[in-house]
Amino acid sequence: MEVEVNDNLLLPQEILLSAGVHIGTRIKTKDMEPFIYKVRPDGLFVLDMEQMNERIKIVAKFLSRMDLKKVCVASSKRYGVNPVDQFCDVLGCKSYTGRFTSGSFTNPEYNDFFEPQAVIVTDSLADQQIVEEAGQAGVPVIALCSTDNSLKDVDLVIPVNNKGRRSLAIVFWLLAREILREKGTLPVSGEFGKTIEDFETTL
Repeated sequence: MEVEVNDNLLLPQEILLSAGVHIGTRIKTKDMEPFIYKVRPDGLFVLDMEQMNERIKIVAKFLSRMDLKKVCVASSKRYGVNPVDQFCDVLGCKSYTGRFTSGSFTNPEYNDFFEPQAVIVTDSLADQQIVEEAGQAGVPVIALCSTDNSLKDVDLVIPVNNKGRRSLAIVFWLLAREILREKGTLPVSGEFGKTIEDFETTL
């Protein structure tokens, strides 16, 4: 597949391509149509990496102004658990992996009640319960979405392959790095202690 070279990406294009961050599914929702670059001959929709790049920057700027201890990051997907845990370890966010308990954001009498300032999910469909509850609580939702996702109750979307092991590691690693840069913890061209491999789920 021919892809135009883009030198403005947050990582070298060959790294992003090899991780398949741009590979969607054979399903296209109306919500995700603006983020689709093309459809391959085999029917797979391809996401626009430049838009993914810009959305990561926007989300990083948005979250950098918050108390990160009040940011909740969730994944009910196996390949999202380690990236989420690593992201939260770096930034001090609250991790929700696996089953989400109803009432966590809306019932003050619940033992683990938490009032987040923002919620990040790895998949708006797989993490639908937490997306809906955040919406009920008036909490902004940031979602990693592929071509088959709905944006209902989603305030900010990062268009990306949210099913791939390497892809999820790269997106959460990039987002962590950009937040640290926005907060001034890292210089503009600086890197932090963890690698993409640290963020990747082991098989």
